[in-house]
Amino acid sequence: MKRAGLVNLTVLLLIVVLAIAGWWYAQQPAPFRVLPVYGQRTEGNTTKADGNYHVIDRFELIDQQGQRFTNEQLRGRIYVADFFFANCRDICPAMTNQMARVYKEYKANKEICFVSHTVDPSRDTVAALAAYAQLHDAEYGKWYFLTGEKADIYKLARNSYLLSATEGDGGTNDFVHTQNFALIDTLGRIRGFYDGTDSVEIDKLILDIRELMKESGFTSKQ
Repeated sequence: MKRAGLVNLTVLLLIVVLAIAGWWYAQQPAPFRVLPVYGQRTEGNTTKADGNYHVIDRFELIDQQGQRFTNEQLRGRIYVADFFFANCRDICPAMTNQMARVYKEYKANKEICFVSHTVDPSRDTVAALAAYAQLHDAEYGKWYFLTGEKADIYKLARNSYLLSATEGDGGTNDFVHTQNFALIDTLGRIRGFYDGTDSVEIDKLILDIRELMKESGFTSKQ
């Protein structure tokens, strides 16, 4: 009889221990998948981050409201960058529609933003970009459309965001036309590349942003 009671007590204690262990495990932060960091720091890549990782160099452009815009305004935020032009009838409409999908997914989170650079600054004036932003219901402060000197923008696309493999100097006959998006972390490092015309790739981008938020200690909505 005593032996049966001892067995029952042991089973009860085991159940209690397992319940406590289960509760403790449930309180732990969910594990996240660490995204790769792309590129090695080069001689001209001077922005401070960590180790030898490539980071986005400092830039100064103009946004859709005619305000000066630098990448210091992106420090501490996760963002998605692309290069487009408003009059494009080829890949840009598909790219913008896919970017809008991601934008809507993370619109409520103040730590996430979107940056679209025009590759046709002679036609994509501030007024043109403002109209384009309005057409796509892009909230100012959340989704920026940037213009500036062509040479500066093309240098960014090639040397900072690593989104174009073509060579050029941003001159009259130079042209960058890439469908790729870049995912940038809070330190200005590149954490992913995605085909902006491919919905499956954009599904992956949406998930990767979520993982990067966990890594950065951000909540799902802020």
